[in-house]
This record gives sequence, C-alpha cells and structure tokens, in this order.
Amino acid sequence: MALCNSFEASVCSLEIGLLSTFLGRLRHFIDIIDPSTLFVTESRLKECIKLLDDFKQGNLPPGITDHQLWEAQKVKQAIIHPDTGEKIFMPFRMSGKSKERVVGLLLPNQTLASTVFWQWLNQSHNACVNYANRNATKPTPTSKFIQGYVGAVTSAVSIAVGLNVLIEKSSKFNPATRLFIQRFIPFPAVASANICNVALMRHNELSEGIDVLDSNGNVVGSSKIAAKHALIETALTRVALPLPIFVLPPIIMAFLEKYGVHRRMMLPVHSLVCLAVFGLSLPLAISLFPQMSEIEASHLEPEIAMATDCKVLTYNKGL
Repeated sequence: MALCNSFEASVCSLEIGLLSTFLGRLRHFIDIIDPSTLFVTESRLKECIKLLDDFKQGNLPPGITDHQLWEAQKVKQAIIHPDTGEKIFMPFRMSGKSKERVVGLLLPNQTLASTVFWQWLNQSHNACVNYANRNATKPTPTSKFIQGYVGAVTSAVSIAVGLNVLIEKSSKFNPATRLFIQRFIPFPAVASANICNVALMRHNELSEGIDVLDSNGNVVGSSKIAAKHALIETALTRVALPLPIFVLPPIIMAFLEKYGVHRRMMLPVHSLVCLAVFGLSLPLAISLFPQMSEIEASHLEPEIAMATDCKVLTYNKGL
C-alpha cells in the first residue's frame, strides 16, 4: 500500500507540478520521444497496460517498484493515443519523427528536383504525424485527410521552389551571398507549410469542436473555441520546431568552412550537425504548451460554461 501511495503521489506531483512548467514538460517529452519505445513488442505493451490498470485498481503484484511503474507509463504514453486508446502507427509517433528528411532539406547545392523531393517527403510525413497525434475525440473523414495532405505538400513545394527560383534569377547578390541566403530558404518554406499542414490536417476540429473535460475527467461538451486554441498552439510548435534546425546548421557550417574543414568532410559533418540540432529541437518545440491544456470555462461557448461548476476545463491539444 505504501508503494501505491508513493507512486500515486509521484504521478500527482508530475501532472500538477512538473507539467505546468516548460522545464518539466521538456523532461517529460525527452522521455516520451525516446527512440527505444519504437521497438517495444506487443506483449511488452500489453504487460505495461495491465500493470497500470492493476495499479489503478489497487491490485499490484508484490515486488513491483516505482521504476517499473514509471517505465510502464512511459511506454504507454509513447505508443497509445490518449483519446482513442489505440496504438499510433510506429513511423508517425513523436519518437519516430525521421531525422534523415531534415538532413535532406539542408543539403547544399540543391537542384529543383531534389528540392521538390525533400519538401514532398517532409510534408508527407508531417501530415501523417499531425493526423496520428491530433485530438481524436471526433472522427475525421478520409476526404479531410486527403485535402490536408494535398494542401500541405503543394504549399511546401510551391514556397520552396518559388523562393529558390527568385534567388537564382536575382542579380543583386554575389555568388557567396546567394549561396548563404539559399541555405536559409528552407526555414520560411517549411514553417509556412507546417502551419498549413496543421490547419488543413486538423480543420475538422474547427468545424466539429473538441471535447472539454471537467476536473473529474467527464466530458462537459464539444467546443470550437477550444479547438481553435489547440490548433494555434500546435501550429506555433511547428514553427518553433524548424527554427533551430534551419538557422543553426548554416551558421555552424559557415564557421567551419571559414576555418578550413576539409571539403570531403563537410557533408558528413553537416549531417551530424543537423541530426544533433534536430534531436534537441523536437522536445523543445513540443514542450512549449502542455498536451492537456487548460482553459477557463467562461472563455468557452455559453452552453458549456453553464453546464459545469468547474471554472477551468481541460482538453487534449494534440502533439
């Protein structure tokens, strides 16, 4: 019984204390996006879910430690969608966000074909990640998914290609300045496309609303206002995510070029720098806002505010 109380107190402390701060969420998401969770077997997942269910019912087997309970919670949160209770397809979990496509976007001396390919690959994966990690309290028609996918990919490719063509045709810059600017072009292209991606992939939430919950976890109603907040917060994380990825590597590589790193080593060094920056950027970006966000009931639709005595309601923002 002392063990249960210890873990329960730890869980409460995490939810109320740590996840209410940026650093607490950062620690939490670094844990959740651990790539090792991609290789959890079906039997191990079922074991973790059963262990957590046993804990909730007060039927823990003897000898179970707090560490085992935390590991079980980590596995479940990394794999299971909080709204549907179903597994998120492995490549589209936050722990499965591909780093290779980021390296491809930042490769120097890109051709038109390579720009189109890497932007298509990046936004195709983003569309699936946004869909898989959305607020799923309301069903999303397949047609909405297709619309979002086409819109996101088209916007990304159009912006990237348009800016590249503009720079190529510009006569105002010398070759060195033109190359430097080209290295930064992917950021506005990807950031703009990411906003379109989120808005189009999750547009159904704006029209249908998302569930808001009281302090006991009961659904109070479906709110379009909460859906708008969820999409804005998610879109901001998608703008923050590529910022260090597209800003830091060009600066670092320009510094290394200046101080004489061998040309043959530039590509592998460039790839390693991109991978390292991406590994830091992902948890930083998704930690900006809590996944289970709070909103005052008085700020929601009148019928929802009147349906509960709770002053603050929660909703799943999605990731």
